[in-house]
Amino acid sequence: MISTARHGDVLVVTVDNPPVNALGTAVRRAIGEAVTSAQADAGIVATVIGGAGKLFSGGADITEFGKPGGEPGLPELCDAVEASAKPVIAALHGTCFGGGLELPLSCHGRVAAPSARLGLPEVKLGLLPGAGGTQRLPRLVGVARALDMIVSGDPIGADAALAAGLVDRVVPEAELLAGAVAFARDAAARGAPRRTGEREAQGGVAAVDAFTAAKGRALGGRDAPAACIRAVRGAVELPLADGLAQERRLFVDLLGGAQSKALRHAFFAERAANKIEGLPADAKPLKVERVGIVGAGTMGGGIAMTFLSAGIPVTMVERERGALDRGVALIRSNYERSAKRGRFTPDEVEAAMGRLTPVLEFDALHDCDLVIEAAFELLEVKTEIFGRLDRICRPGAILASNTSYLDIDAIAAATSRPGSVLGMHFFSPANVMKLLEVVRGARTEPAVLATAMALAKRLGKVAVVSGVCHGFIGNRMLNPRQAQANALILEGAAPEDVDRVMLEFGMPMGPFQMADLAGLDLGWTAETSKGETVRDILCERGRRGQKTGKGFYDYDVDRRRTPSDEVKAVIAEVAARQGVARRTIGDDEIRERLLYSMVNEGAKILDEGIAQRASDIDVVWINGYGWPATTGGPMFWAESVGFDRVAAGLARHRDRLGDAGEPSPRLLSRSA
Repeated sequence: MISTARHGDVLVVTVDNPPVNALGTAVRRAIGEAVTSAQADAGIVATVIGGAGKLFSGGADITEFGKPGGEPGLPELCDAVEASAKPVIAALHGTCFGGGLELPLSCHGRVAAPSARLGLPEVKLGLLPGAGGTQRLPRLVGVARALDMIVSGDPIGADAALAAGLVDRVVPEAELLAGAVAFARDAAARGAPRRTGEREAQGGVAAVDAFTAAKGRALGGRDAPAACIRAVRGAVELPLADGLAQERRLFVDLLGGAQSKALRHAFFAERAANKIEGLPADAKPLKVERVGIVGAGTMGGGIAMTFLSAGIPVTMVERERGALDRGVALIRSNYERSAKRGRFTPDEVEAAMGRLTPVLEFDALHDCDLVIEAAFELLEVKTEIFGRLDRICRPGAILASNTSYLDIDAIAAATSRPGSVLGMHFFSPANVMKLLEVVRGARTEPAVLATAMALAKRLGKVAVVSGVCHGFIGNRMLNPRQAQANALILEGAAPEDVDRVMLEFGMPMGPFQMADLAGLDLGWTAETSKGETVRDILCERGRRGQKTGKGFYDYDVDRRRTPSDEVKAVIAEVAARQGVARRTIGDDEIRERLLYSMVNEGAKILDEGIAQRASDIDVVWINGYGWPATTGGPMFWAESVGFDRVAAGLARHRDRLGDAGEPSPRLLSRSA
């Protein structure tokens, strides 16, 4: 768990608890004993605490949360380190997160390697730093900077930490230990340690108020950020001991709260999604050094950027020069826009563009290890492309489709290598959205599936395995929600009311906002339109969404939306034609019909084995559709509100739900 070594008159304590050097009970106890023994050893003038492997520490052992903790707790260990009569210096490299930063904050100095990334991400689990982070960080870097770090949960690098006063010295990686030991000797020579808790938090209450005024509204509805702000205010207004006590009370309250339970569920769900049921132990990922992409449109370009940014060369093919040139120009434009926001340097933009090879010849895909098709969403188009790829691509190359809905097995049947075919459903914009649905066909080989999952991690994506069905996991569950939204407006609910209910629940946009953003003519053609539905009529009138300035809503030049009288008239016309009796519909009915129908479809997906586990469905919806993570995802949320309540709601609205109201056997068994 730890090792100790004497470097002359300095004791070096190294945390060695793979994979992330978590500060579990045994590690805390060993560190505490080592620091105590150094106090009693006349031959030791100072202690250095460092981490083995690629990082200092990923923080507390999250599996201990909510369980009786062993002594000493992390807060007690940090207090004991800070109280040491001999200097304790932290030697930091790699990840220093959560408790892995709170322990260094309690030290009397911090020496970092350039690789160090320092952060307090507890807010992302619905918590706050509970071992003194909210009290000591403001005393080191000032209130404003501390609030930025604590409330966002985002880390900073070594150079930024040095500039802020969070670390005292940055030394080359190879010199970290020697530099920390030398710093420790210097600290001992200066006499009694200067303790972080004895400093004053610069910025005061005014900085807390300014932060709250600037960002408080954006944090609405989340418990943890508000608690973080309150705790930091305590660092300004209270003595250290009282501030620490308040921090602990706030931490315990959050830990038992619904939001933190949901966020911790989401955290573990992402990790569970990487585990593939039935995958043989010897299924090793294949090498992917060059990727081909068929299609230079919005999706193809976004997928290309995802690989280019990860350092993987891309060959992108289109049928026509104009489309290819527009695709390349869009990629460059997106990169340059990101560079203006500081995400890339100009050199990084040029390096990424240098990895792109745009071509008009399919034969150029021959040497690619993986080819992703991002063409029009028609099965006949995709099967034609896959037949062609099968003839061109080298043996062993993986062929993937970015389809959102279509049958991967039917696409694979167009090739002589169905075992090398699978779905890789990126979400738009592909270079931004984290989710990747990896669709396992009936004959997809284990190594091919393992390759896609490993590649997702390399790309910084959150991957979830889905079986083959129309819409896979996410879009299949979206369909009944959209169907209910369309039915509700015919029955009397206004589009803006349906959207408002979803926004109040925590979704980033409602069904009709989303439809306008995507384009109402997605999958619609004038030639096949029968003018029967609200969407048909709106498209025929040129109301095709934000891109035309009007869809379900009217939009101004800044794309601000307002309800449309024309749309309300169209809805009333269609309702009358279909004989739908219109009535007043309350928010509860809107919420239940939209969300319960989704949960029921999710349960059917589990019944059919399309998803491996309920938590995978939660991962899809949090990362792909903006489901509020503070509720844990649709399946976790349904469990928290009660499956019996969901089943009762389905029964209550059964006549209006159609097939979406037919309860899943799993749902019925859980509600019994």
